[in-house]
This record gives sequence, structure tokens and C-alpha cells, in this order.
Amino acid sequence: MPETVNRIATLHNLLDHDARKFTSAEIQLKNSLEDWISKAISLKLKSIIQKYHAIVKDHVQLFEEFFESEQILSLNLNNRVMHAFIEEVNEKQKLCSDAATRDACLIAGIQAINHFKISTYGTAAAFARTLGMEKEAALFHQAEVNEKQIDDRLTQLAEFEVNAKAKTPIELHA
Repeated sequence: MPETVNRIATLHNLLDHDARKFTSAEIQLKNSLEDWISKAISLKLKSIIQKYHAIVKDHVQLFEEFFESEQILSLNLNNRVMHAFIEEVNEKQKLCSDAATRDACLIAGIQAINHFKISTYGTAAAFARTLGMEKEAALFHQAEVNEKQIDDRLTQLAEFEVNAKAKTPIELHA
């Protein structure tokens, strides 16, 4: 049965619509992170992605409380933006012939996703504050902070370890 189209007539409608979309995005990302953990070579990168996976799972769980309070019964099952980000990371991963370069690629892709999500959660927090929904605003703000923390960890790892290895990969000659 086709999904009923809900009109976005108010800021509150927009917040609910966006929450459906970014929760679907989190579910899509959660599934991809499981695969990316196994593909990372750097143990530090694996650890950061595992931490990020746990954060994403927590986000999904916390957003369920928002849905209950908003009486939202269904999610959009596919977030096209997140799907495009995930496909881009996977495609680049296949093109990388060196393990260190694949790790650099993975970091860059996850950071692009982080930046998208930072913007999304910041906007949701602003909408919620405008609507007087302080509890929800705090929830979205915390999700934004979590994304910034992962982004910072990935930046440090890239700058001080992974990118240098990817710059001059070790070539093994037969």
C-alpha cells in the first residue's frame, strides 16, 4: 500500500518529517558501519567505527521516544541522501588498491556523513527550541554533539596516522 503523503504546513510538521528521515538514515548507516568495521585495517579506526556504531544505535533508540511523544507510527524506510553517501563510500572502497588508502577513504566518507548529520541535528534542535520542545531540542543537540565528537576523533586519526600511511603506501615487490 502506498505511503500516505503528509503535507508539511507547519514547522512542527517539518520537524516530524525530518525526524522520520534522519532516523531512517541512522538505521541505514548502522547496517553499513557493521560492514565498514570489518574493512578497516587500522585498529584505531576499527575502534572509532565501533564506538560510532554504538552511538548510532543509541540515537535510533532515543529517537523512538520522540516518535512516541509525537505519535509517529511509521518511518520512511529509505533516506535517499544517506543511501547516496553509503554508496559513494562503498564505491570508493572498491577502487582503492592499498589498505591505508582504503582507511583514508573510509574516514573521509564517514566524515562527510558526520557533517550531513551535524547539520541535520542542529537544524532539528533549532526547530524544537522554536517550538518550545526543550526536551527534544536537548536530544537533537546531544546527537549533534556526538557526531562532532566522532568527527574530531576521525580528524585526529587521519591527520596523525592514516593519511601519512596512505601518502606513501608500502609496495611489496614480487
